[in-house]
Amino acid sequence: MTLPAVLAPVFVQVALVFFVLFRMGFARWTAVRDGQVEVREGGPRNYGWPRKAQCAADNFQNQFELPTLFFALVPLAILTHKADLLFVLLAWVFVVLRWLHALEHMGPNRLKLRFPFYAAGALVLLVMWAVFAAHILLTL
Repeated sequence: MTLPAVLAPVFVQVALVFFVLFRMGFARWTAVRDGQVEVREGGPRNYGWPRKAQCAADNFQNQFELPTLFFALVPLAILTHKADLLFVLLAWVFVVLRWLHALEHMGPNRLKLRFPFYAAGALVLLVMWAVFAAHILLTL
């Protein structure tokens, strides 16, 4: 696969991180402006944010949990020349599921929808790692 094809889902995942960051920032700024929270000593986690701002903050934190395994895998696949068509397709599925999870989390936040998006993304990422490991271990 070409480098742009392999990196395109990474760029879309990075765009998600910044989308969530700006959404969180706007939700927090709005809450402070409207007097919904009292800015006081201590970290912002203790301000008692309204639901919308807290969901965005929770999702922003989530972007540095499971996706870190994705961000670690992509350069390994590139360096070892194991980023084939299956890898790119699975990467796109993972990123689409991350977007669906984030939009649900910061939107209606229905756990019955949000959790399947998260779990499916985790499963896709597990498959990506398993396929990558098999490619590496079987070529020794």
